[in-house]
Amino acid sequence: MRALTWQGRRDVRVETVLDPTIQAPTDAIIRVTASAICGSDLHLYEVLGPFLTPGDILGHEPMGIVEEVGADVSHIKPGDRVVIPFNISCGSCWMCSRGLFAQCETTQVKEQGKGAALFGYTSLYGSVPGGQAEYLRVPQAHFGPVKVPDGTPDEQFLFLSDVLPTAWQAVQFADVPEGGTLAVLGLGPIGQMATRIGRHRGAERVIGVDSVDARLQMAARHGVETLDMREVGDVAEALIERTGGRGPDAVVEAVGMEAHGSVRSSVAKVAQSAVGMLPGKVARTLADKIAIDRMDALLAALKGVRRGGTVSIVGVYGGEIDPMPMMEMFDRGIQLRMGQAHVKRWIDDILPLVSDPADPLGVLDLTTHQVPLAEAAHMYEVFQKKEDDCIKVVLKP
Repeated sequence: MRALTWQGRRDVRVETVLDPTIQAPTDAIIRVTASAICGSDLHLYEVLGPFLTPGDILGHEPMGIVEEVGADVSHIKPGDRVVIPFNISCGSCWMCSRGLFAQCETTQVKEQGKGAALFGYTSLYGSVPGGQAEYLRVPQAHFGPVKVPDGTPDEQFLFLSDVLPTAWQAVQFADVPEGGTLAVLGLGPIGQMATRIGRHRGAERVIGVDSVDARLQMAARHGVETLDMREVGDVAEALIERTGGRGPDAVVEAVGMEAHGSVRSSVAKVAQSAVGMLPGKVARTLADKIAIDRMDALLAALKGVRRGGTVSIVGVYGGEIDPMPMMEMFDRGIQLRMGQAHVKRWIDDILPLVSDPADPLGVLDLTTHQVPLAEAAHMYEVFQKKEDDCIKVVLKP
């Protein structure tokens, strides 16, 4: 089959690899019909290379048609159309029984000290071949796959794999009070959906913050109040000013480890790049012990949210020695929630909304680029550089 493989920093290629096969009775094989590029895939493209091996298959936002199932898989069958959650969970362990599917004890990558295994996301999360490919082996398929109806565009349901449950959890964790104000920092795919979900769930005001015209325009057409970072000297101060001197009740931080802005971020970028150029074992050791993130978005969230408010972190971080303004956080009584999305926990809430022909979350207005799998390498570059008004890429094998 053809699949997108990682070969080195900023070097991904579509190559011919072996077809996947059933390896356990809880496996399934799907023929992938659509697979999106996630913003967190760009971290693999840029800074997380020490945890990848040339030939690793990327991608964790797939859907497709079931081709084959293992002996213990009964809720899906060949011919069914399914979406595959990005985290691999058994559904029955202690963590899963409490809805903490991203911490599944059956698939936890204990040797790396990490949570549930993920598709296509480094040795830290199990080195499981990903879904930017023609076919995909799905472990724990007795629980994971989400069956969806036929006869609709893939994009109507595809984002159940990651974007929608991740954004839903971010807003859930933000705990915006009735009639409150939610700010969302970063208007990539997760941020876009977080703003729409915030409005859907009753936030009186939703403020979306970014510096890219296409992202600001997309948010605005869904009724979101926008703040262009290029027009303000300090994002936190601007948020406080817009909310009567108090700050929003909650902030969703949807940017993560590669935020841009300050001199501090520039220094962190140099450090990230330097580690990525070292030999693999050395780079992995440094990344595991002394990694540092670019913190601008998180610091803006912490300093911009109101006293007693909540910061919900959904942007991916990988640092070990990140400096935090602990005195200010403590004095202001800020609550923090964060973590990988527990995808299956939120499916029952979201599935009726994406099944609604009225499309209340605007899932059909998120994809900006739909291209063949053969063009994946080029689209990684376009997406990273924010060229051609690129917000969300869907690959069609």
